[in-house]
Amino acid sequence: MSLRLSYTLLAPFYDLVVGPAFRAARRRSLAALPRGGSGMVLLNGVGTGLDLPLLPSGYRYVGLDLTRAMLAHCARRAASLDFVPVQGDSLALPFRDASFDHAVLHLILAVVPEAARALAETARVVRPGGNILVFDKFLRPGQRAPLRRLLNPLAARVATRLDVVFEDLLPGVPAVRVLSDEPAAAGGWFRLIRLERL
Repeated sequence: MSLRLSYTLLAPFYDLVVGPAFRAARRRSLAALPRGGSGMVLLNGVGTGLDLPLLPSGYRYVGLDLTRAMLAHCARRAASLDFVPVQGDSLALPFRDASFDHAVLHLILAVVPEAARALAETARVVRPGGNILVFDKFLRPGQRAPLRRLLNPLAARVATRLDVVFEDLLPGVPAVRVLSDEPAAAGGWFRLIRLERL
């Protein structure tokens, strides 16, 4: 099943499954966006817009998602924001280099088939000095996690990968450095990572 089809089918149920469970983690991650700031922020993999009510005003937001079905949910959540939805691919962002001041990658790197490419594309469109806020599930380097690895082929075909190691992505994205890395949920499987674009 293609990623586009999977998330088109999941769109009506996505908020019920993902919304309440991760609201606090989303809020913690987004607190790293400077308050009173201005400029452009990319929400790469915006989904149904669960981040939108938690965002500070003052910025101009662009929310990119692969599916029209997910983006259709964003409008009502973005009422008080300067927000533009864009249908597009996280692996080939339709934006110029350094066109955003910051970017948000919430629950997208473990979804896309090439996480390092999605991270590199995000870094490409963020200006030097900008932050990239990551919230997702990642195995630690060398972590065995046999059940997750066993379930990964099925999970990856339907909705998300269970075997992504964040540290394995970094060699392909030399333009970023890790500023912070904190556990967020599920005993540290979900992590909040803040990167700086160099």
